[in-house]
This record gives sequence, structure tokens and C-alpha cells, in this order.
Amino acid sequence: MSDVLKKYLPEHAVHHCFELIKANHVHLKIVNERQTRHGDYRKDAQGFHLITVNASLNKYRFLITLIHEIAHLVAFEKYGRNIKPHGEEWKLTFQRLMVPFIRPEIFPNLLLPLLAKHFRNPKASSDTDAKLAIALKQFDQKETDKNYIFEIPMGSHFRIHNGKIFKKIALRVKRYECLEISSGRLYLFQPNAEVELLPNNT
Repeated sequence: MSDVLKKYLPEHAVHHCFELIKANHVHLKIVNERQTRHGDYRKDAQGFHLITVNASLNKYRFLITLIHEIAHLVAFEKYGRNIKPHGEEWKLTFQRLMVPFIRPEIFPNLLLPLLAKHFRNPKASSDTDAKLAIALKQFDQKETDKNYIFEIPMGSHFRIHNGKIFKKIALRVKRYECLEISSGRLYLFQPNAEVELLPNNT
């Protein structure tokens, strides 16, 4: 397992992650990319702790996702299964588990202040922290023809991963209000949502 982790994690994070996996009896599966999530945790009928993480994540996002999911396991074991999945108990657990990793031997200097800020009050997904998500994306391997919503002009048409087409209409506090062309319904998007820009006559 340690040799496998070396492919997906920053070098100086491997040993500590391996120890966390061992100590918490985690069955880790590294899986093909899913559009809707970076990872997940569940306890199966036999009582095994199953964690999956997307193989396509860069090593810094992989690390954050792995610790995020281990935090679910640890919080449920400590506080019981009735706690909210991303409630205070999980936040405290996630903070505590991440602290040993937030150092320059593991994360690049440009990420450290963003991580320190994010982990004062961690969210259900690091993707909802637009500044951190954009900074993490710089380390992705594959080039993409996608744009962030905040980058495209107001009034632009764009397509999301499931093929639905929208028009960017307005900024509402921190999120963008967009009109789904086929249904006429309004949706709110995070500024760092990745979309495919289309010609406006689509």
C-alpha cells in the first residue's frame, strides 16, 4: 500500500497517511474519475471501512480528499453515526488530522496560507472555497479546454459536464445566477465551476 500511495501523494505525506490507513483499518480503493465527487467513505455490511478516491486528482487534492474521508470515519467512530456528515464533529476531526500535513515539505508555499485559512472552518468540499480550488487546479496534470464561470463574460452561454446549456446572467453575492436554456429555470453556480464556453447562438 505504501508503494501505491507514493504514486498519488506528496512524498513527505506518504508515511503518515499509511499509518492513518493502517490504524483505522481502511480499505482504500483508487478509482476512475467521477464528476460529482473526489472521494467517499462508507462502512459496509461486514463492518469494513471503505474509502474511495479519484485517481485523476493531483497529489495535493488527493491528500486533502483522503484525509477528508478518513475524518468521516474517525468522527463517526468517536461521536456516533447520528452526527451530521459535515457538522462540527467532522470539522474538528478534519482540522486535527490535517494539521500535521500543512507544512512546506508537503504543500507548495503558495498553497499554505490558503490551506491555513480554509481549515479554520473546513467546508464539505474544498471546491466551495474558490481561491483554494483555483490554486489547487494549477497542479493538475491534464490540460483542459474548460473555463471557470467567473472568467467568462456576462451573457455567455456555456455547457456543463452533463450536457446542459446555461446562460450566465448575474452575480448574486459570491455565486453566479445562470439560466438553463431548455427549462428556463435559474441555478446558482460557484465562481470556480468548470464549464465549456459556447457561441451565443447555440
